[in-house]
Amino acid sequence: MKLPVVQDTVYFYEPRNGHGLPHDPFNAIIGPRPIGWISTRSAAGALNLAPYSFFNAFNYTPPIVGFASIGYKDSVRNIEETREFTWNLVTRPLAEAMNQTCAAVPPEVSEFELAGLTPIDSRVIVVPRVRESPVSFECRCTQIVQLQGVNGDKVPTWLVLGEVVAVHIAQTLLKEGIYDTAAAGHILRGGGAADYFSIGPEQLFKMRRPA
Repeated sequence: MKLPVVQDTVYFYEPRNGHGLPHDPFNAIIGPRPIGWISTRSAAGALNLAPYSFFNAFNYTPPIVGFASIGYKDSVRNIEETREFTWNLVTRPLAEAMNQTCAAVPPEVSEFELAGLTPIDSRVIVVPRVRESPVSFECRCTQIVQLQGVNGDKVPTWLVLGEVVAVHIAQTLLKEGIYDTAAAGHILRGGGAADYFSIGPEQLFKMRRPA
């Protein structure tokens, strides 16, 4: 198979000097990304639900997921207090509700109520999950790391990592025991101010690893 040739003319910039474009391309290039829809509870019992576009899985055994909060937000503070959080899958029917939980509201305001969502008890931890979401992870915090640049200076971003200690999956998404990503209708965060992507059967292709 003949591989495509990279064009000779490329746009080059060093991030420390600015990108010089109408919108920073970094988020669009590293994407689309899964959405970290994170629910937490403060030590006083206040519920919080917020989406994070810097989210992913980082280990199989034990299963570890993580998200980065740009700014020290309620989610980070609550997890520092209780050491627990849940991740909830965002699907296309839940997109608008997820967007509502982006709102900047005081800590005492529950985004569950704001978005018309239902908190439901978890099985292993005390933080509730989103009842309307077809997949949820119950997580216990393993690390909270404030990021730093190559010069050693701290930046106002906190990476939160947690071990998945319980998993909830809607039975309809298990086809002969195998999770059906395409049927779940995941949505992903793209670049720009408002870009999202959806996943369906048309995006699926299979490729086996070399023996």
